Amino acid sequence: MSPREKRPILEPWPIEALPGEGFRKRQIAHWIYKRGAREFDEMTDLPRALRRELEEAWRVSEFDLVQAFPSADGSVKYLFTLKDGKQTEAVYLPYKDRKTVCLSSQVGCPVGCTFCATGALGFGRNLTPWEILDQLLAIAHHQGLAPTEIRNVVLMGMGEPLLNLEAVSTAVRRMIDKNALGMSPRRITLSTVGIPKGIRRLAEEDLGVKLALSLHAPDDETRRKIIPTAKAYPVEAIMDAVADYFKKTKRRVTFEYVMLKGINDAPWQAREVARLIKGRRIVAHVNLIPFNPWEGAPVEGTPREGIRRFARVLEEEGIPTTVRWSRGVDVGAACGQLALKEVGPLAFHPRR
Repeated sequence: MSPREKRPILEPWPIEALPGEGFRKRQIAHWIYKRGAREFDEMTDLPRALRRELEEAWRVSEFDLVQAFPSADGSVKYLFTLKDGKQTEAVYLPYKDRKTVCLSSQVGCPVGCTFCATGALGFGRNLTPWEILDQLLAIAHHQGLAPTEIRNVVLMGMGEPLLNLEAVSTAVRRMIDKNALGMSPRRITLSTVGIPKGIRRLAEEDLGVKLALSLHAPDDETRRKIIPTAKAYPVEAIMDAVADYFKKTKRRVTFEYVMLKGINDAPWQAREVARLIKGRRIVAHVNLIPFNPWEGAPVEGTPREGIRRFARVLEEEGIPTTVRWSRGVDVGAACGQLALKEVGPLAFHPRR
């Protein structure tokens, strides 16, 4: 490994920890968070000697390689190669009224959901706070955006955020810090498969983010078939933790539900989902997610009419429901498809 590759990462948070005098610290942080600089040479209002000194001692990006795979629908899957050679992925999702990024919290995932390609990879390691945040900064750079133009974050990429909560919390605090990205916590959503202790700890952290529970089945027997870790966390225990989260934060909870043919898509299961929510008086919204196919998947998706039928039952029970049709399916960027695969033409292939 060359001396340049051994340089430690310059993490611009808190600002007081940056090198240089007080106003120089603020300049460096401004270049990284507000302007999206990826090299010290871009920081043109710093003295040349200071830029050279920073270049010799530090590096800005956590990534050795950034690859982008654009979808026909405008979304872009990003594949990041980390300094230790491991890889993770994130997705850029542009909409008319907002720009969203879906970030990963781990390399692979230890949960192993049968309908998720990421789970089939197994677990690599936790990401550091800066590796989590740098996904957003790298995406902004390659999309030609200032980082502050991206105002929505969903922690729904690779990994289970609550199994890496310390790093995730630190990354989120940097996102919402007015001296960093200055994001609204209400525009940040953390998705979990359901770890009661972690859900309660998230409530205690009081980050202000939204909670999304990947429920996928309302009964333990079905849930254990599709989510191996469900054996440790019964549905009732998870729902009690979610109810505690709602009571403490007063924030609406989203329930994610991947529709699997003949497994979790029966009308009685829709009614049971409604019972779980209404019985605990949780203000909630259900997102029904069509299964996104991937090579070797052991399950099939529910047909469209079955999804609509399930949605109708929930709505009749008084539960606000949306069918969330996925984006980026053609490049393996949709929900449950992140599998570290190069699909389609590369838009970027830079070494930084």
